[in-house]
Amino acid sequence: MIDYDKELEKTLSTPRMNYGILAKILFSTMDILYGKKATILKFKVLEIIARVPYQAWEQVAYVAITHKYESPAFAKRIFEFVREAREQQDNEQWHLLIIEELVLKMNLKKSFLKHRLLPQLIAFFYYHVSWLLYVINPKLSYQLNAHFEDHAEHEYMNFVKDNEELMQTPHSSSFEEDYGKFNNLKELFIQIAMDERHHKEESLSKISNPRFS
Repeated sequence: MIDYDKELEKTLSTPRMNYGILAKILFSTMDILYGKKATILKFKVLEIIARVPYQAWEQVAYVAITHKYESPAFAKRIFEFVREAREQQDNEQWHLLIIEELVLKMNLKKSFLKHRLLPQLIAFFYYHVSWLLYVINPKLSYQLNAHFEDHAEHEYMNFVKDNEELMQTPHSSSFEEDYGKFNNLKELFIQIAMDERHHKEESLSKISNPRFS
């Protein structure tokens, strides 16, 4: 059984990572466009962007398979990498679907430009940066993703801390069978933050042995 308060405190007591220049540019851009304060609509944008490194890595891996299929053992390792990237991507997809469901339930006002078009443009840029970094030096791509996931983890946990009344709102979802059932928004957002922490840790673990290990 998860001790949600313990997990919340674990993140809040852990300093943010020392973000690199690319991560700082990305976070600053989001702050300029959507404000520094964390909101559910801003989380929607974050989750649109969060999926794309895994999509980029999956694409690189498929290209590698086409060149290495005559070495079955190596090709199998690459495909395991594809499977892992897809699982992480799917997890981020559930986050997006659940956040969008909350946006609709709360009747939050969305802008086509700010919440549809601009996130896609940012995601397009982030995809190609992640792809290019992986081709040049996979460590750089993993590091950038670790910074992004660390940022997301802290943003979610601080949102929980700063919105105690909202966090007591009971939660039900059409995605419970896929993602899990949570009693309230506090449990939901802490779980999402824990997922981001897990993705961060996975990226950090790959920095020392980055290529299809």
